[in-house]
Amino acid sequence: MAGGEGTRLRPLTANLPKPLLPVVNRPIMEHVLRLLKRHGFDETVVTVQFLASMIRTYFGAGDELGMHLSYATETTPLGTAGSVKNAEDALRDEAFLVISGDALTDIDLTELVAYHRRVGALVTVALTSVPDPLEFGIVITGEDGRILRFLEKPTWGQVFSDTVNTGIYVMEPEVLAHVPPGEAVDWSGDVFPRLVKAGAPVYGYVAKGYWEDVGTIASFLRAQADVLGRKVEVDIGGFEVSPGVWIGEDAEVHPDAVLKGPLVVGDYSKVEAGAELREYSVLGSNVLVKSGAFLHRAIVQDNALIGPQANLRGCVIGRSTDVLRAARIEEGAVIGDECVVREEAFVSHDVKVYPFKTIEAGAVVNTSVIWESRGQRTLFGPRGVSGLINAEITPELVVRLSAAYATTLKKGATVTTARDGSRAARALKRAVISALTTGAINIRDLEVAPMPVARFDVRSSNAAGGIMVRTTPGDPERIDILFLDAEGDDLSPAAQRKLDRVFSRQEFRRAFPGEIGDLRFPARTLDLYIQDLLDRVDTTGVTDAALKIVVDPSGGAASLVLPTLLGRLGVDVLTVNGRVDETIPAYDATDDLRATDRLGALVASSGAAFGVRFDHTGERLAIVDERGDLIDDDRALLVFLDLVAAESRGAAVALPVTTTRVADQVTRFHGLSVRRTPTSAPALSQVARQDGVVFAADGRGGFVVPEFGPAIDGLAAFVKLLALVSRTRLTLSVIDARIPSVAILRRSVPTPWAVKGTVMRRVVESVDVDAGFTLDTTDGVRVVGADGSWILVLPDPSEAVTHLWAEGADLTEAHTLLRHWADVVESR
Repeated sequence: MAGGEGTRLRPLTANLPKPLLPVVNRPIMEHVLRLLKRHGFDETVVTVQFLASMIRTYFGAGDELGMHLSYATETTPLGTAGSVKNAEDALRDEAFLVISGDALTDIDLTELVAYHRRVGALVTVALTSVPDPLEFGIVITGEDGRILRFLEKPTWGQVFSDTVNTGIYVMEPEVLAHVPPGEAVDWSGDVFPRLVKAGAPVYGYVAKGYWEDVGTIASFLRAQADVLGRKVEVDIGGFEVSPGVWIGEDAEVHPDAVLKGPLVVGDYSKVEAGAELREYSVLGSNVLVKSGAFLHRAIVQDNALIGPQANLRGCVIGRSTDVLRAARIEEGAVIGDECVVREEAFVSHDVKVYPFKTIEAGAVVNTSVIWESRGQRTLFGPRGVSGLINAEITPELVVRLSAAYATTLKKGATVTTARDGSRAARALKRAVISALTTGAINIRDLEVAPMPVARFDVRSSNAAGGIMVRTTPGDPERIDILFLDAEGDDLSPAAQRKLDRVFSRQEFRRAFPGEIGDLRFPARTLDLYIQDLLDRVDTTGVTDAALKIVVDPSGGAASLVLPTLLGRLGVDVLTVNGRVDETIPAYDATDDLRATDRLGALVASSGAAFGVRFDHTGERLAIVDERGDLIDDDRALLVFLDLVAAESRGAAVALPVTTTRVADQVTRFHGLSVRRTPTSAPALSQVARQDGVVFAADGRGGFVVPEFGPAIDGLAAFVKLLALVSRTRLTLSVIDARIPSVAILRRSVPTPWAVKGTVMRRVVESVDVDAGFTLDTTDGVRVVGADGSWILVLPDPSEAVTHLWAEGADLTEAHTLLRHWADVVESR
């Protein structure tokens, strides 16, 4: 299989097919072919698509390897199964092996084939354990080795094993009858799940040996080090002149050069006196390293020049690139083919320089450094793209990010933009608008607006999406950039990955002069939002109840909506912080507590029915009862749920897997059912769209009113709560008192990225099913006891921690559960 583009490896693969990428001076595919030859496979079909002629030219008919190679060419990408189907004419007669041409491995293929024949399988999938299974397909097998389930590209919440599909298969030819010709079809995403469901003999073989999918710059560097460290059995060209030091044919290394292996110096290369090559460095063919240069874990490809006093650490230098005197290139940086890095230039961590570029003398290039230096695995976190204002989230980054978003949309599409009242959000949203319009995108700019209003505008207009810029809740020094889809929901994980890929490749679309986008300011969005909200939510009884309410918009964007909304409802209201205050973009924890105490005092002294405090974008609520006591988030969910359930018998509610089991008691009492969801806001919204769902909440002050919209909406939740309290004639404290107590504890355990997959596998293996425990993998791994107690183990998607929730009959039992499973997570 040699048809992939290797987009995550750019700029190395900008003009080179991924299978030809050299690992210790030999293409990855050559290492694979040599492995095949060692195990008796000398008849090989190569499926090609991207830059196919380069692969054909390099390997030809396979004579130099003592093999016979033929080629099956795809005119359009056909997927992993479709490409094999395209080669069906050469595969009809006997069982065959499918293997990737861009994964480095020394798996025992002879034993894999023997296992396939021994169990009588239609398909045998080679499996292996990896520390980070996010980019691979997780496979679950039974005790007899039969595959029970495939899960492609999981999120951390779906990781319950570290056993993944290597993409190496042994197949009987009749399996091709299950692949439609000429269509884009994948094995593990399409064909294998159907075969498993039909009961076909599809087996998994847990292979010993080394396997590395060389799909990223980090894995490319890791593969080089693993070969040099002899962790994988492959041939290293040249002569081992001292332990771990290989020198190629006609290479010239001066006796006064310092070489500390393991390392490789390629054919015809030259290392001058005073140069120092340190561990895990690789020089390609015809490379010149000048006196005083220092290389450590550096990969330098063919025909490159490394000038005097140059300093290279953990980086990759492309073919025919010149790195001149005293230039410095840091870890993770990639310089493409035929570039020039001039004297004393500095290229910082993880910077990518595409082919044919020049870095001027003395220039400091440090763009794109922030994400990996913070340890973040992807651009997106739980709050969209988030970081420190003007340190991690700069105007330059926002321009590139918005240009990437524009590139994912059609020219002429419309995007809604909005922000909170902070000065930082105002400045950065201008960068957003500039990048979108120059990317041929039209803008509906709401200026300052609550987040629910922005979502409403997207889903009720012709917008293809939206961008909200806001200060991070609880942290006035950070900013969030949230991207919305055409329904006003947060981008799906698939859409986030697409945007992330475009951003990392920095291949942005630019509009021609006549295509520059239009900028408009819709005038009646707030009025339309209020009207639609009051039309859809039943507010019967609000006027007759004559309630007094205390409202605190926190100086945020909700203050733009509340006066008109409350006036239409006819409610007696006391408002504090009722204006947009750009000097208070967000409250920290201390200010938040102080403001909530003040709200409670006002409620108690004024005889109000209750009080609510909005966050600064109007998404979330804090609720204070008539006595002035704050109802914490877990209890607020239950109180709201009790009010909804009393009027909605036979319906359903959507709650995340972290919600207390008391919620089940409340809904069961009123004849409702609970649909458990993953913890993310998009997952909650997705279930809230389903028929019969009348309420959803996340347990963190976020409530969904499905009759109005599927997203978390503090303003709609306030109107709903007001109407329910008006009709029930009960106080919130009375409702709270009749709901059983909750015994939930939470803990976060530091977990290195490299062991997260192993930790989750260990959690699953620690569950004693015979003792009555059951597993729920809706999000993370939730272990439920026979008595209803439970523990949830959930890896964090953006930080090196694992979160645990535990609920028992009382806090003592919850603490015991939490301590036991924390020990399981922390054990090495």
